[in-house]
Amino acid sequence: MARKTSSDLRSSRWFGPDDLRSFGHRSRMMQLGYSEDDFMGKPLIGVLNTWSEINSCHSHFRERAGDVKRGVAQAGGFAVEMPALSVDESFTKPSSMLYRNMLAMETEEMIRSHPFDGVVLMGGCDKTTPGLVMGAISAGVPFLYLPAGPMLRGHYAGKILGSGSDAWKYWDERRAGNIGDDEWLGIQGGIARSAGTCMTMGTASTMTAITDALGLTLPGASSIPAVDSGHQRMSSACGRRIVDMVWEDLTPDRIFSDGSVRNAAIVAMATGCSTNAVVHLIAMARRAGIDLTLDDLDALGRTTPLIANVRPSGKDYLMEDFFYAGGLRGLMKQIEDRLDTSCLTVTGKTLGETLEGAEVYNEDVIRPLSNPVYHEGSLAVLRGNLCPDGAVIKPAACDPKFYEHEGPALVFDSYPEMKAAVADETLDIGPDHVMVLRNAGPQGGPGFPEWGMLPLPTALVKQGYRDMLRISDARMSGTSYGACVLHVAPESFVGGPLALLQTGDIVRLDLANRSLDMLVDDAELERRRDAWTPPEPRFQRGYGWMFQRHVSQADQGCDFDYLMSAHGETAGEPDIF
Repeated sequence: MARKTSSDLRSSRWFGPDDLRSFGHRSRMMQLGYSEDDFMGKPLIGVLNTWSEINSCHSHFRERAGDVKRGVAQAGGFAVEMPALSVDESFTKPSSMLYRNMLAMETEEMIRSHPFDGVVLMGGCDKTTPGLVMGAISAGVPFLYLPAGPMLRGHYAGKILGSGSDAWKYWDERRAGNIGDDEWLGIQGGIARSAGTCMTMGTASTMTAITDALGLTLPGASSIPAVDSGHQRMSSACGRRIVDMVWEDLTPDRIFSDGSVRNAAIVAMATGCSTNAVVHLIAMARRAGIDLTLDDLDALGRTTPLIANVRPSGKDYLMEDFFYAGGLRGLMKQIEDRLDTSCLTVTGKTLGETLEGAEVYNEDVIRPLSNPVYHEGSLAVLRGNLCPDGAVIKPAACDPKFYEHEGPALVFDSYPEMKAAVADETLDIGPDHVMVLRNAGPQGGPGFPEWGMLPLPTALVKQGYRDMLRISDARMSGTSYGACVLHVAPESFVGGPLALLQTGDIVRLDLANRSLDMLVDDAELERRRDAWTPPEPRFQRGYGWMFQRHVSQADQGCDFDYLMSAHGETAGEPDIF
């Protein structure tokens, strides 16, 4: 494909014509202190930065944006930094998922409405990756993703700590009376020691690995720890590469394909991915016009071994160890024959070309196919009369004794109700019970919160139990673990079958047959259906009001109906008058 010339640049529509409007654009750039030599005839690169002072995962992005801009200048481009919504997991309430689509809309409209020839997307914390990528896909200009990178491994009293996973673990020990105040405070201060995303294979590392496997990052960029000097070098390389992508007109429609999406799903399964991968990958794929389904993901999960021995699905290591062992390039090299290596990447090379020379340096961290952590992939999709449109479970991260389980349901209609009950040491519950939380889906939560790893009742924790079957229409953190069935669809809040389940009903899970059912006859379910009353909407105004009217269910990716590719592959170019 022929390279663009200066007059072909998208930004030339703003700056090139000899008219009053372009005079205004050029004069305002001069007001900012730039001469025409700085920006005329050069690719204008938007650096979309999700840094904020309250997002610890991105606390290094203020400096990294400077590294990107340096690279853009080195390659002959002109960079403009733009702030984007910083959706963080720790502080954004009621759920960061409520705002993923807001970030996607902001990204799309920011790109479309400004004279950007290409963009570098700076994200990493869970929802920033899919939100930025979804918006950039719909905008259609060349883009490259810069992942924040994982933080350093945690430490306390000689123990290695993993973010999220060890928080749940030690909280159970504290509830059981095995941990005092001093140790709890030490764990609190040692579990997150640097800038960067969770260093377990949580949602952040899952989504940046998926973006890497899709070919949207520089090769292996997702594995570099946030505070490693290699992350600075990668950032400036992103700046250099995006300029060439503009001249090459390497747009996202040339990178996204059935093959690249399948590659991403296989890599996700092999890494021991977060269950959130399901919702986000489906949404990203559908923005590109690729109809990825739950059944597609389950089929790949059945045949893809889990080979990344990284917590929580793995037992021993964290993302820093994964990087030293060869990172994502090393993992993809192990499964190269399962991937479509002809897929194009942002480098302008095929995936196969970017894997040349990749090695694994520690085969206990990145296992060979002959010695996987788990013989199937990370996720399984269930169906049955509780979840006709599907539900998700992470088999590798739960006790195998729950792969086939039958027990009575204990149903909660809200998180506060459930939280109060589990703290009650007189709660009438045994280890074979099935805890159920409903009204926690996309509309019911609201915003599909990460409540799905329901805390075990204190009474059971003090008896030594650490896992039990739990079911909800919520999500759970990718750092979580346990026998948790999630994303039940349709959700109970809109009348899904979970709304009809009652305490005492027998629930049966059969993982081998991918089934989840309540053992209640159809006539009784119909009677309950007739008696069910829809709850009041969660929102009466604002963004939440719009969200609840347009968000799709979990099995469809929770995107807004009017943002899917059926409403147009891209938004088109704005008029300039």
